[in-house]
Amino acid sequence: MTASPLPPPPALVERAAAWVAGARRILCVTGAGVSAESGLPTYRGVGGIYDGVDTDDGIAIEEALSGPVFRRAPETTWKYLLQIERACRGATPNAAHEILARWSRDARPPAEVWVLSQNVDGLHSVAGSRHLIEIHGDLHRLRCTTCDWRDRVDDYEALSPLPTCPNCGALIRPEVVLFEETLPSTATRRLHAQLALGFDLVFSIGTSSQFPYIVQPVVMAKHQGLPTVEINPRETAISALVDLRLPCSAGLALEAIDRVLGGAP
Repeated sequence: MTASPLPPPPALVERAAAWVAGARRILCVTGAGVSAESGLPTYRGVGGIYDGVDTDDGIAIEEALSGPVFRRAPETTWKYLLQIERACRGATPNAAHEILARWSRDARPPAEVWVLSQNVDGLHSVAGSRHLIEIHGDLHRLRCTTCDWRDRVDDYEALSPLPTCPNCGALIRPEVVLFEETLPSTATRRLHAQLALGFDLVFSIGTSSQFPYIVQPVVMAKHQGLPTVEINPRETAISALVDLRLPCSAGLALEAIDRVLGGAP
């Protein structure tokens, strides 16, 4: 029998809620742990599609979903893009997505709430987050590799194994960052602009914090003497750095904080 997930410690929840209530600009950095609560599998890790195994082609999923392989053998990359999209199809925003969106949208607490997401599922956007930086893109946005054609699709049901542009016939791809590709300039400029303006509270939620640009906001806040909170059931690269750590799922922690703030009962 699976044990019920433990709620976050009330004293820590109260402390986090007080910081949220007093903040004017909040940054929430989110990762796969947030999407997992919508039933989305991760590539690796507990419950991952390729947990401990290589792909059918005998290569790691990170290689199959890399820029070099896409350029050399796009049919291989598309094979696994289609697999992953199919496994994620039908997912909807969960409590964590909804609470962050409501904080942003309804200005309760009275702060500007930004979300920096590594996830490519688009669920923060579906939930209605107003200030959103999808640093790795969105799997549902497609673009041509040759002309300026772009589109957004709900799923990949109508796509062929190697989809082509309806305008020019060239190969298309999702607007996501594949492994070994650079981050999109528009998203990085937007992130740097907001970091320059400053935040007075930084959350790290459901991310293992493996990329420098994901760790940077927490490090900047610490150097400025500003509070930092991590929500993650497992310890990560920044666990020893943050001021407050809630060792539980994103949904449980954010629901508990939201209740203290007078949100959902």
